[in-house]
Amino acid sequence: MNKCASILTVLALCGAGTADAAKTTWVSTTDADRWHEEKGVKISAFDPDKVNEVNVTTYRQQTMEGFGTCLNELGWDALNLLPAKERAKLMNELFAPGKGVSFSYCRLTVGANDYSRNWYSFNETDGDFEMNDFSIERDYAAHIPYIKEVKKINPSMRLWASPWSPPTWMKTNRHYATQSGDHNDLDKENQVLQGDHFIQDKRYLDAYALYLSKFVTAYKNEGIDVEMIQFQNEPYTRNQWPTCLWTPEAMRNFMASHLGPRFAADHPGVELWLGTINCGNIEDIDLVMNDPEARKYIKGIGLQWEGKNIARKISESYPGIKLMQTENECGGGTFDWAAAEHTYDLLKTYLNAGVSSYMYWNAVLADKGTSTWGWNQNAMVVIDSSTKKINYTPEFYLIRHLSHYVKPGAAKVKTMGNDDDMMAFVNPDGETVIFVANRQDSPKEMTVGINDKVLSFTMKPKSFNTLTFQP
Repeated sequence: MNKCASILTVLALCGAGTADAAKTTWVSTTDADRWHEEKGVKISAFDPDKVNEVNVTTYRQQTMEGFGTCLNELGWDALNLLPAKERAKLMNELFAPGKGVSFSYCRLTVGANDYSRNWYSFNETDGDFEMNDFSIERDYAAHIPYIKEVKKINPSMRLWASPWSPPTWMKTNRHYATQSGDHNDLDKENQVLQGDHFIQDKRYLDAYALYLSKFVTAYKNEGIDVEMIQFQNEPYTRNQWPTCLWTPEAMRNFMASHLGPRFAADHPGVELWLGTINCGNIEDIDLVMNDPEARKYIKGIGLQWEGKNIARKISESYPGIKLMQTENECGGGTFDWAAAEHTYDLLKTYLNAGVSSYMYWNAVLADKGTSTWGWNQNAMVVIDSSTKKINYTPEFYLIRHLSHYVKPGAAKVKTMGNDDDMMAFVNPDGETVIFVANRQDSPKEMTVGINDKVLSFTMKPKSFNTLTFQP
């Protein structure tokens, strides 16, 4: 073993096995050689006298609920650039159980987000507090067909939803955005850069709770079950696309006195989560969670962007509360290996902090990945609108390294040692999944002990690797 080599020994105590009966697989990805089935794993007997650099303990951490993406209008438009056969193949790569990425838990938008074709809500009738004009008619053009195609591929697909903005007449500046920009018509004098953007009046708050309830009902009538609502995407964001600022006090009040009671009456089986939180202030979380009237309705907390900085603290402060990473950071439309390495760091940060589900943002986009409001962003798959060529980016393979192998119901298992570029999981059937990265520019020799066996192999430079072991 050379001086750059690291020895990793993992003890996954899931039951004993013999060398003959053990089944091991190994897949690696580098920028130049993606999803390569490796064969160089040597199995030997575990030697208890050797000092192990990293161990996987029997301590089980969070139970994994799944990986997913947000089903957006521009993603559906990108998919429909392809001939039907190619589109079906790509969608199966993303959503079919046991194939490709195997997404199992996806996000929906309530009304427009920045990857909608343009701004819209389900009710722009000013003062319609009874929601008489509520309609999801717009969603029949893209969202509902997209969701139904996904459900055909995976009937067990779980779905949750969040709005980016309420109807404009419920907001203090009567505009979908908080900030003016080159892609909207908001005047600078009407920007909302602090405080609450939503009108904090009982009539409006009750109407918005009803609006969200009617969304769940309308989708259910289409055969689409939304099992969880997070009532505001990024309540701290100031930008030119659909956004809405909420102070912690306003979020607490809305959950405790309006949204919670409405859903308890209309949809008792639909969970309410606090999210999607994009701030690094644990005090804001505490303000909401320490209110007993709000807390009794909150089943989980969704985090993205700055939320990663308090994910571990939330997990420690509120044991038993479910956590979700709600939106993978989107980058700048580079579609490169560096973007995959950044997402790897996010995966490691969130999963080690205790999240049980992880959402990629846009799985599929066209060309430069440009949003309706002018931001080029990354995607797992990019379709050239001229040639119809499909580019599976490095992030596609990175996500697949986890989502294909780590099944819903798997337990993340605590590791101890010196190498922090490894995570381990135990699937419901007892299979151990080891996800490990080699961040260095040279090969890295590894020894991985599982049960009473040791797996020895050498990882390629700059590579992501998944190994499975079934005794």
